[in-house]
Amino acid sequence: MRFTLPRDLYHGKGSLEELKNLKGKKAIVVVGGGSMKRFGFLERAESYLKEAGMEVKLFEGVEPDPSVETVMKGAEAMREFEPDWIVAMGGGSPIDAAKAMWAFYEYPNTTFEDLITPFNFPELRQKAKFCAIPSTSGTATEVTAFSVITDYQKGIKYPLADFNITPDVAIVDPDLAETMPQKLTAHTGMDAMTHAIEAYVSTLNCDYTDPLALHAIQMIHTFLKKSYDGDMEARDRMHNAQCLAGMAFSNALLGIVHSMAHKTGAAFSGGHIIHGCANAMYLPKVIKFNSKNEVAAERYANIARFLGLKGSNTAELVDALIAELRHMNDELNIPQGIKNYGEGGLKADQSIIDEKEFLEKLPEVAKNAIGDACTGSNPRIPTQEEMEKLLKACYYDTEIDF
Repeated sequence: MRFTLPRDLYHGKGSLEELKNLKGKKAIVVVGGGSMKRFGFLERAESYLKEAGMEVKLFEGVEPDPSVETVMKGAEAMREFEPDWIVAMGGGSPIDAAKAMWAFYEYPNTTFEDLITPFNFPELRQKAKFCAIPSTSGTATEVTAFSVITDYQKGIKYPLADFNITPDVAIVDPDLAETMPQKLTAHTGMDAMTHAIEAYVSTLNCDYTDPLALHAIQMIHTFLKKSYDGDMEARDRMHNAQCLAGMAFSNALLGIVHSMAHKTGAAFSGGHIIHGCANAMYLPKVIKFNSKNEVAAERYANIARFLGLKGSNTAELVDALIAELRHMNDELNIPQGIKNYGEGGLKADQSIIDEKEFLEKLPEVAKNAIGDACTGSNPRIPTQEEMEKLLKACYYDTEIDF
């Protein structure tokens, strides 16, 4: 088994300044829609890199759920500029996009199809090293071997996986996370919770990932609601918690909550199902489904005990964990089912995802979810029929009894 993390991880307020100490000639900074610029972090990053003696180029405007096209454009910009550092800052999207750009920068002849096969990347670091600086407390892409890119033509999100794309340097500066809007705080927080719980029950969990997963679960349980309510000390702790969850899942991998979130995210014409919100809605259902597996049930019960939840046997503890996660969703204004999924992932009387379209696409979405890279490490592998039933239960928010 393998356990991989960035070589250096700088954390704590003001750690952005570590950019001054990077050694190189040229750095390209990849960012998203503008919040890093608005809050002055981009300018600070640029000046620190210049202090390090580097020429700096910006690649701005990476969209949420980055597309194959954006990745190709960024790789093209890198080939022209020839940086020896790629610095990606912002939410999961610019960092994920930059990881994929990195591969195409170093290997211009590789194809997207080549990279979709898990753990099939060519040897990186031929031309550049990678530094990731997250501004949201959720994806933990700054410490993981993963990147998610969307093919809008096909309406599919591809998780790319390879230890090669684990960044060299991660800068986990909570100052950046303090700028998150409330809704983003909720969604990214439940994304992190899902990472930690899925890593703990994954078939690839081990002694190295378990402590990280459990501690992250406990921290998120303690600090997410406070962070959502605007307590900045709690927000800072959440930034650490999501990173610990990332260390766990990058090495233990995930499960079908993520498979389902990846394959429902961009599948419907009514709009996007926000990733963290999808995870929050699907997680309680998947726990119930997976708990038919005795080993998984015992692990869920262990999480419940760790959080001090009450139950006199394994089944009661599993149900207590499910109830607690549903309670967290309620506190964070996250719907419990797709039928109440409104604009921006908030609770609503009516869903932006049309019921008829959902049911029409159900067999195909279920098939894609089973084929997702995250399914292999789930403790219970669903059949096509079971996956369809699971997704339906996630739409209508109904009990899982199979």
